[in-house]
Amino acid sequence: MTSPVHTAALIAVMAIGSMLLRFLPFLVFRKKTPPFIAYLGKVLPSAIIGMLIVYCLRETNVTAMPFGLPELIATGIVVLLQIWKRKTILSIIAGTAAYMLLLQVVF
Repeated sequence: MTSPVHTAALIAVMAIGSMLLRFLPFLVFRKKTPPFIAYLGKVLPSAIIGMLIVYCLRETNVTAMPFGLPELIATGIVVLLQIWKRKTILSIIAGTAAYMLLLQVVF
């Protein structure tokens, strides 16, 4: 079993490492952001969302009951809520709740 001091030291090192990685671009590019970095800032969020969608839906079985319907319905709810309200946390919570409800109650 680890001691409280060891646990606190691990948490501190992880927090410092995480903060350094987040602050490093601001320290390196103080004066002007290079065009390539600005481009990555524009395209990476969409690419990451696309990768997350593929990752989440990769094991959906569309050849057996329920034929991927819970995933399709929950994804539709997320997309519609995001277009309508533009509140990411609301979309995520509603989609997750709908998916779990569909799995537990409907299918």
